Amino acid sequence: MKNVLIVDGQGGRIGRAIAERLAERLDPERPAFTLTAAGSNAMATANMLKGAAGMKGATGENAVIVCARRADVIVGPIGIIIADAMLGEITPAMATALSSADAVRVLIPMNRTQCENYVVGVRDNSLTALLDEAADTVVRLTEGGAS
Repeated sequence: MKNVLIVDGQGGRIGRAIAERLAERLDPERPAFTLTAAGSNAMATANMLKGAAGMKGATGENAVIVCARRADVIVGPIGIIIADAMLGEITPAMATALSSADAVRVLIPMNRTQCENYVVGVRDNSLTALLDEAADTVVRLTEGGAS
């Protein structure tokens, strides 16, 4: 069974939406993955935990670093791999741990001013469509599909 790590900061809205989508796609009879939420702050973690029953959660820099080492798949907004993103909530140590982890990363492009990074060439999809695509990608990866 694969360990999926959801990482978010700020209010945890993106992470919670991903958790909800993954919980909907999880087969309770034959679960392909477990979910762990790691927030850069307590509010983000608490909000993500509301997205899926039975999900484990932890908060802060060290929790993100430790959870990244144990993850098979890491999912979250693209800012989680950029030092000082999310108004400074993503520390350089967090960004390094998440970007260098021995895991597949499913990153949601967030072309918003608070991320201070723009990803060119990304389709102009709604956030809902991006979240659905991210959840489908995580499910495919955890079920042994090609990356």
